[in-house]
This record gives sequence, C-alpha cells and structure tokens, in this order.
Amino acid sequence: MQIILVSRHLKAARTITIMPRHVAAVLLAFLLLVLATSTLISWLSVHWRLPMVENLLLSLQQRESEKTQEYIANNLQMMATRLGQLQAHVIQLDGLGERVSTLAGVKREPLAASGRSAQGGPYVPAPMTAGELQREIERLASLVENRGSEFDMLESRLLEKRIKDRLLPTSLPVRSAELGSAFGVRNDPIAGLRAMHEGIDFNAEIGTPVLAAADGVVLSAVYHPEFGNVIDIDHGEGLLSRYAHLSRMDVKSGKLLKRGELIGAVGNTGRSTGPHLHFEVRQQGVAQNPALFLKKSQEFAQLKRR
Repeated sequence: MQIILVSRHLKAARTITIMPRHVAAVLLAFLLLVLATSTLISWLSVHWRLPMVENLLLSLQQRESEKTQEYIANNLQMMATRLGQLQAHVIQLDGLGERVSTLAGVKREPLAASGRSAQGGPYVPAPMTAGELQREIERLASLVENRGSEFDMLESRLLEKRIKDRLLPTSLPVRSAELGSAFGVRNDPIAGLRAMHEGIDFNAEIGTPVLAAADGVVLSAVYHPEFGNVIDIDHGEGLLSRYAHLSRMDVKSGKLLKRGELIGAVGNTGRSTGPHLHFEVRQQGVAQNPALFLKKSQEFAQLKRR
C-alpha cells in the first residue's frame, strides 16, 4: 500500500509505502498497550482497593458462588431422590423375593442381626453429605444387583418345580369313582391268599373315562393276561404310572400326553372280579404307594371308600 502526501509546505509530493509487517507491528503494539493498561488498572484497583472495582469483583465472585451452590444443591437433590428410589426398590424386591421363594420352595437366608444394644432419644435429622449419599447409592445399587441374581436363581428353581409338578402323577385318573383296595398286603380276591397289592383300585362303571395323572409319554398300550388292557406312561427320571383292566385304550405307544388327557375307559379285562381301574406308580421299577402322590389332590381326599 502506498500513501501520497501533497502539501503546500512540501516542494514535491511524498510517497509513503506501508508494508504488511508495518501493519502487524502497529496491531501488536496496540494489543500490548491494551494489555498493559488493563494490568495497570487491575493492579491499581487491588492495591488501592477502589470501591467500584472491588464491588465489581465481589459481585462476580458472589454470582459464581451462587451458581456453584445451586449446582451442588441440585446434584444432592438428584442423589437423594435416587437413594429414595433404590431404597423403595430394595423393599419391593425383598417382599417379592419372600413370595417367590415360598412358591419355589427355597428357604432364603435370614437377615443378619444388627447386634446393636438398645437405643433411643429424640429424632434430630442429620443431612447426608455428597460422599455419604454416593456411598449409600453404591451400596443399594449393589444390593439391587444381588437381588437380581437371586431372582434369576429363584426363577430357575420355580420353573424346575413347575416342570416336576407337571410330571408327578398327582391328578386323579378317574373323577367319578369310589376307592377300592388300597396299596399294601391283602387277601387276593381270586386265590384268597395273602398277597401284595401294588396299586390302588378305583371302582367305577365300565366306560368311565380314565385320564392321565400327569404329563408324560405313553410307554406301552397292550393287553396283559393279568392286567388286561394296560397303559404305562413314562413321566421321566424313572417315574411311571400304570392304568390296568381298561375296557378300551385310546392312545398308542409314543404319544405325548398332558395331565388330565383322556387315555381310555374303566373296564373288567384281565384278572379282575369286576369293573374298576387298577392304578400304580413305580419309581425305577419299584412300586410306590399312589396315595403319597394323589393326596396332593383335594379330589382324592373327597373320594368315598367302598
């Protein structure tokens, strides 16, 4: 950039050339001047404690302090709210855990006794510090996580219990019947000699529906010279139920069954003196007393003994 100066005091026009470095030097000098002036004013205000500047600094400090206090108060409020939510959540989980553990048949660990001596006195609130709130939140969060793991275990046990309950022959195989011979030693009705009766007899009319006592798979559905038409149902883990002297068989080997599903009808086939259902429960081939399973059914308790 060139500047041409023309004046009557000058014999000839003067030309001044301004380079970029000249502009940079001027700007730098201006900034240094502003900085030096600002520093000087600040030093004078602090040294001589000028009222206007001092009030300005105090006002700025007060605003920053208020913002900091407000921020801390909001954080403490949020932490206190979170703490209350976690405490309520733990109480709910404890109550629900008791009910679920009862359903699952699992005994929970008793809460440890505090072991503290007798205490008392007036209630004087003591607000928690931020550090105490944070530690309590972390403790309760860990407790909730542990409760979650416990619920996973209880859910697994409850599912396992439900499956086992579905596979136990606890449902009555005949709904409209009277109890005949019980499980145990008796006089054989045909030979008249002392003999072991390995099941329970349900006396009912021919054609009365016979139902599966539990979920399972039909192991066999055949004619036997002593049991007549007989159906064996496998319930898993070596547990089997047997339905003998049937007038008809409505299922075949390999069929999947649900509890209460129709499998046949009461009859008088095989070695029998009259229409009835002979019902057995066997574990690993050993005869068990069916009453030990059927007693879980209220209908079994209401049956009349002949």
